[in-house]
Amino acid sequence: MNPSVQAMIFDFDGTLAHLTLDFTVMRHRAMAAARTAAGRHGRHNLPEDDGRPVLEWLHEAHGAMAAQCTATAEAVRQAAHAAIEDVEIEAAARGALFPWTRTMLGRLRSEGVAIGIITRNCRRAVLAVFPDVMDFSACLLTREDVPQVKPDPDHLHRALALTGTPRQHSLMVGDHPMDIETGKAGGTLTAGVASGNSSREVLEAAGPDFIAEDCQDLYRQLRSLRRMP
Repeated sequence: MNPSVQAMIFDFDGTLAHLTLDFTVMRHRAMAAARTAAGRHGRHNLPEDDGRPVLEWLHEAHGAMAAQCTATAEAVRQAAHAAIEDVEIEAAARGALFPWTRTMLGRLRSEGVAIGIITRNCRRAVLAVFPDVMDFSACLLTREDVPQVKPDPDHLHRALALTGTPRQHSLMVGDHPMDIETGKAGGTLTAGVASGNSSREVLEAAGPDFIAEDCQDLYRQLRSLRRMP
């Protein structure tokens, strides 16, 4: 292992597990649920769909509603989050870890590398796919566990606090440019893995410190660097 890397913080879907989430379906169902909830309260002035991630859209929608009626805002938030979680649980039922995930994480821990997992997914979905996650990781921080999800660096910083590792000796690993953005904002090294929906070219454009086909390939790269004089 690269001696400068004392902790690795991983994304989950597409990074440690097969990506089965359909984000388009999630978006449509969450927005439909939010609009239905707003309509029940006689209010329809939710933000337009401008293409941003659905959690960020929902945050703005909640704020817009709260300025008029806190009960409506909470109804919108609860309805949309319930729809999101339904999609995540459905996807988890079809999901599985990559075949090398447990072996790789076990080797990292045996080599003294602290492991953390941060995800915008819900805890129920992660545990459905990886029920023994805490046998391999010092922490699992889902969206229910933090006030702000990645790419807000607070999500990453909370994981680093739990691993007890300084930022400059930590590596944020994920399959999306958002993960690389999170690591850069959080002051860590970054790695992009092309095992999810993002191509190698898209990940390279985000400027990570490392690029790999998947986490197993990344692990080999880091071990090779350790052997270099």
